[in-house]
Amino acid sequence: MCGIVGYVGSRAAEEILVEGLRRLEYRGYDSAGVATVTPTGEFAVCKSVGRIDNLAARLEKSPAPGTVGIGHTRWATHGAPNDVNSHPHLGGDGSLVLCHNGVIENYRALKSVLEAEGYVFRSATDTEVVAHLIDSCLRAEQANLEQAKPSKKKEADSIDVYARAIKVALAQLHGTYGLTIMFRDVPRTIFAARLGSPLVVGVGEDEHFVASDASPLVGHTTKIVYLSDHELAVVTEDQLRIMHRDTGNVAVNVKQMEVVSSQVQLNGYEHYMLKEIYEQPETIQNAMRGRLSLDEATSVFGGLNLTAAQLRNINRIILTGCGTSWHAALVGEYLIEEFARIPVEIEYASELRYRNPPLDNNTLLFAITQSGETADTLAALREMKRKGHPSLAICNVVGSTIA
Repeated sequence: MCGIVGYVGSRAAEEILVEGLRRLEYRGYDSAGVATVTPTGEFAVCKSVGRIDNLAARLEKSPAPGTVGIGHTRWATHGAPNDVNSHPHLGGDGSLVLCHNGVIENYRALKSVLEAEGYVFRSATDTEVVAHLIDSCLRAEQANLEQAKPSKKKEADSIDVYARAIKVALAQLHGTYGLTIMFRDVPRTIFAARLGSPLVVGVGEDEHFVASDASPLVGHTTKIVYLSDHELAVVTEDQLRIMHRDTGNVAVNVKQMEVVSSQVQLNGYEHYMLKEIYEQPETIQNAMRGRLSLDEATSVFGGLNLTAAQLRNINRIILTGCGTSWHAALVGEYLIEEFARIPVEIEYASELRYRNPPLDNNTLLFAITQSGETADTLAALREMKRKGHPSLAICNVVGSTIA
């Protein structure tokens, strides 16, 4: 449940990054860090294990100046929670810095290749592999241009070269990623890429924001762009360009952000779990409002991909999820069977994705996920869709992969 935030504009980046990371605390984390581009063009990196308050205390002693930067909250997957394994990570000789959400499944094989090229690894993370891999691909791109015709050499420092290097590197990764990347030689640009891990771009007035969800953008902008899988965004203070790995540039689809400030602030509660517990009555009322039609004795939902006739043909429902979503499914089994009189089974998504249960054509898969990005739930949903079973989902995040 890592979190990402980035900023490029004219304001001090450090304050915006730390504020954004605080809004991502609900995701859970064990360390945090930020990196900015200083006025001299160097990277200022500050990381700390523990709460964001620890990071803020370090930044008071060693500020990270500059108006461009990226930040991260980490939940350890590869390597222990410590300052070295925390994000952001430097690549090459410090020529680039990046933050990463997700898991790179083939990082060991890539690491062996990079070590043979002379790269030295300081952390135990899969993320540092991505940083060095991008640096290696960039060096190869620049070397090819140097050997090309003189008319081509002038492209060596263009944004396109860095974008091509990133795309070549991403094509070698197996797994999931949400990435923000900064290069020392293009200090006013943030590159953002996603595959299976959400990223959004906030569009402001002569400034842009990048985040793993909309909460860090609240109060800064009301315009948001949801990146799709295999898309790479090139973000400067006055321009946003998005390209697809296979098809090239794509149109930027700016949407109105629906999150309000009360949803991302603690509102006097000590922590987010306490806030969510006490907000349950209001949350349930909001979720049900406008959903029930007493005149027609039915419910009204937007976004259903099944017609009423198709729903009437369903004779079995499988609810799947992980963690607290799985617990919600246990309650849902009782309610659906009582009111709809349809047999319901509960499957832990991490098991369903690998099982091959006998399912007839009239079985509906119902995925439950707060984030819309739970890896096992997403894999189970994709596998059932691949087999042709109708599927629905309850999800809390507009623009997420499962949504």
